[in-house]
Amino acid sequence: MNAIAYVQGDATAPHGKGVKIVAHVCNDLGGWGKGFVLALSRRWPEPEAAYRRWHRERAGNDFGLGAAQFVQVTPYLWVANMVGQRGMRRGRSSGVPVRYEAIDAALGLLADKAVELGASVHMPRIGCGLAGGEWARVEPLVTERLTARGIAVTVYDFGA
Repeated sequence: MNAIAYVQGDATAPHGKGVKIVAHVCNDLGGWGKGFVLALSRRWPEPEAAYRRWHRERAGNDFGLGAAQFVQVTPYLWVANMVGQRGMRRGRSSGVPVRYEAIDAALGLLADKAVELGASVHMPRIGCGLAGGEWARVEPLVTERLTARGIAVTVYDFGA
């Protein structure tokens, strides 16, 4: 079983060779405008456009907590839009929007896609920014769903 590799850097510029999937957590409201998604949109327009279309057409697709959408942005690079957040934070008293069970389900879909593509997975500390989650609860899910299946995972900490 591989361990998660932790590096300083930008998850939108993943390290290494071969096919890569950049994974991140989205909300279930169709909102895309704060946090890591801004870095994604600066680099590639396709993940945001696909996410917004997926949400808009949700009556006829699988959009919802625990779902994952895979968007190819270059011949060897994909972005995984994973719905793991219920709503958005609306002040300190409203609780955190992260949903660990949804992240777990989406990570299972991500693992299947990574195996299918022979891809490594690259991510920030998903669910721990605007979603308000704790890495101590997310990391075991990443380990169980991805590294336990032999998928190489790199987690990027941005900045110093």
